[in-house]
Amino acid sequence: MKNSRSSICLTTTLLALAVSAPCFAQDGAAPKTEAKPAQGDDAQMMAAMMELAKPGENHKILEATTGSWTYKVKWWMRPDAPPVESAGTTTTRSVMDGRYFISEHTGKMSMPGPDGKIMDANFQGMATEGYDNTTKKFVASWIDNMGTGIMMMEGTYDPATKALTYLGEEKPMPGMKFNVRQVVKYTDKDHHTIEFYEVHGGKETKTMEIEYTRSS
Repeated sequence: MKNSRSSICLTTTLLALAVSAPCFAQDGAAPKTEAKPAQGDDAQMMAAMMELAKPGENHKILEATTGSWTYKVKWWMRPDAPPVESAGTTTTRSVMDGRYFISEHTGKMSMPGPDGKIMDANFQGMATEGYDNTTKKFVASWIDNMGTGIMMMEGTYDPATKALTYLGEEKPMPGMKFNVRQVVKYTDKDHHTIEFYEVHGGKETKTMEIEYTRSS
């Protein structure tokens, strides 16, 4: 499917160039000349696109989280408040020959009810992660049943600390948006953590921490 999309993109580009070339010739003062197809350039472009479509070493970093996990969550409604804790399970699988990784999360989430008292709500979330060979960035999206938006993030990996840091923006309500930072720390093959930070009023605050333990 990826190869087909690459071919479609390349074909569209070449058609656009073929159509626009005569127009440029008519508008300029130079005499009309027949454009010769640069077949060598086309082949090189296709070869480059096919190479960029291959999963590589950075995809293997994400592959380490495939499998089934249990997790424990701590999240802070306010910096000075005690954390609210909950738990759940996660299953992460590789799709499209290791190009992307989809994680599905289920569990209970403790949150304020209509009366302000803490209650357990069913939680479902899904993340898609990958590495974009073109931009040389890790990319991720997140959706859950607590909203209707899609959060997008880009990140970089530090091999010295074995940490993947994503940056993004969250818009929970109309007229409200803030920057976020998510740090994934790979402890070993059976453990990793996620720390989530939000920026309000120019100050970054830790709002969530998730500990994952492999179950299979």
